[in-house]
Amino acid sequence: MQYKSLGNTDIKVSEFALGCWPFAGGTVWGPQEDSVSIATVHAALEKGITFFDTAEGYNDDSHSEEVLGQALAGRRSEAIIATKISPPHLVPNLVEETCDASLQKLQTDYIDLYQIHWPNHDVAVEDSMAELLKLRDAGKIRSIGVCNFGTQDLSAALESADIVTDQLPYNLLWRPIEVAIQPKCLENNVGLICYSPLAQGLLTGRYANADEVPDGLSRSRLFNNDRPLANHGEDGCESEAFEGIAKVIEIANELGEHPAKVALAWVRSRPGITSLLVGARSPGELDLNIPAFEYELPARIADQLTAATEPVKAKLGSNADMWSGDNRMR
Repeated sequence: MQYKSLGNTDIKVSEFALGCWPFAGGTVWGPQEDSVSIATVHAALEKGITFFDTAEGYNDDSHSEEVLGQALAGRRSEAIIATKISPPHLVPNLVEETCDASLQKLQTDYIDLYQIHWPNHDVAVEDSMAELLKLRDAGKIRSIGVCNFGTQDLSAALESADIVTDQLPYNLLWRPIEVAIQPKCLENNVGLICYSPLAQGLLTGRYANADEVPDGLSRSRLFNNDRPLANHGEDGCESEAFEGIAKVIEIANELGEHPAKVALAWVRSRPGITSLLVGARSPGELDLNIPAFEYELPARIADQLTAATEPVKAKLGSNADMWSGDNRMR
């Protein structure tokens, strides 16, 4: 396992970040036993995975923060915890209260990386940042990050505070951040934490065509707006996406590797990447993903993979919002 710093801080995190949203179970993820989630955290620690990402909003059958807090009881010093504050709570008089609630659920007195989950364009970002800086000065948080911030919002945040990371969707099928957001992050030493690095399972080769993809996953802008849960108002790029997937699988087969391993290694090879969020739900799923973090992709293969999904990138454009044609990442 390799480790990188969060921005210009001395906080080191593993490249493999365990995404803890699945711990909530419920309508998005389906049934998930807390005991299995806790065993997954313990297995992650044993394998050198130190970075755990959750959010106050991951609350369904279980509350992800509470489950992670239980898992890290007695082992807090081994972990780097990232959690998120939801947009409605960015109102200045709610920020500290929200942070305190997360601290209680996580059974800790500090959060290593406190992130704004989505921008709230009804609240001046400098006002929210002022409150987050107070939390940092008080020792309740160690660093400040953002999620789903485009160049305009990120620039505004950087004027008020040191932003160490921007958490964004990024994978071979979802590359809009390359147009402007990734260069902005590189320019300002803002690390990229990548969610959905396997395109919600599309890059594992699990689905042969768009019609096989479950409704909950086919609501993204990769798919036609006629899909049952889609609400983005666009035609999507299903043919381009599945042609790209076929090429990725072909390249992986030529290497004798699983397409998921190759796809994760491609994201790791991109500039400015700090960590990849992998939502492993069991110790067994951890074991399936770890080899990708020990595998260095040859440059020529990375170039072939990049070329394979260029048509998807061209169709999606610069809008990095996976679910809305009306880009919320300004």
